[in-house]
Amino acid sequence: MKFKPPVSKNQELTATVTDLTYQGMGVVKVDGYTLFCDDALPGEEIRLHVLKVGKNYGYAKVIERLTTSKDRVESQGKAYSQTGIAPLQHLAYPAQLKFKQKQIQDLLKKAHLDDIEVAETIGMKDPFHYRNKAQVPVRGTKGDLKTGFFKRGSHNFLPLENFLIQDERIDEILKEVIKVLNAYELEPYDEERHSGMIRHLMVRIGHYSREAMVVIVTKNGRLPHDREIAEKIVASCPDVVSVMQNVNRDRTNVILGQKTKLLFGRDHIKDTLNGLEFEISAQSFYQVNPVQTEKLYQTAIRFANLTGEETAIDAYCGIG
Repeated sequence: MKFKPPVSKNQELTATVTDLTYQGMGVVKVDGYTLFCDDALPGEEIRLHVLKVGKNYGYAKVIERLTTSKDRVESQGKAYSQTGIAPLQHLAYPAQLKFKQKQIQDLLKKAHLDDIEVAETIGMKDPFHYRNKAQVPVRGTKGDLKTGFFKRGSHNFLPLENFLIQDERIDEILKEVIKVLNAYELEPYDEERHSGMIRHLMVRIGHYSREAMVVIVTKNGRLPHDREIAEKIVASCPDVVSVMQNVNRDRTNVILGQKTKLLFGRDHIKDTLNGLEFEISAQSFYQVNPVQTEKLYQTAIRFANLTGEETAIDAYCGIG
């Protein structure tokens, strides 16, 4: 017998949110059937409009919030939720930390390891503007190159200049780079036609050193006026010590291609982590939240209770 969901598309109903997904979507159960909806927090009673019904779960949108969670806070802006940059921004930060703790507890429970105690999540003093690396798509809007992000679950481009979670200097550098590129009338990448030149921009910055790197990701190997472009970027942003071009010729969602060449300065930036100095290249895996990374490593060292007699293996740690 074919299963028939207890809800139908375009149906309106009232329900109570019971949980959050790892993506920050509210979870509603209707006769055991799961509906996911944005901007809904556990404990809230909401009126829903069903958007999509599948075999095992569906999607809905909130029409009206009948009760409001004590953990709800005002969002910074709709764009950040739409793109998935900050899907939990409507949830108070202390509640976000508890949510992350519960995620680990739930995963351990699924693995029948729920006897393991999960410590409280160690939060940040200021959970904004912390990322030391940005990879943003570039597209054409009204004849100009623009930075932005894609709406969650789609390829719809949303122009953005302030990214909320990135080091504020990164946002400033991105604006200057776009200004320079627009002066040379370079063609933006067109995903559907797989044509154009400028695909993405990547900026890395040293949390302590304040050295910055700009990576221009292009579809073609030749970037017209590459040396002039690099020199103008450095002239407007003296903290940029490295300008690179990465070539990605493939029709893919992967941001960086295999080939990266130096246009100006060094092929790396330097920064320190727990007193150790690292050289960070365009392709390096380096933790993006330097403040919390130091706390994480210090906590791991403390829990390991090492005596100096052990052999420690640095595995799956990227730059190490």
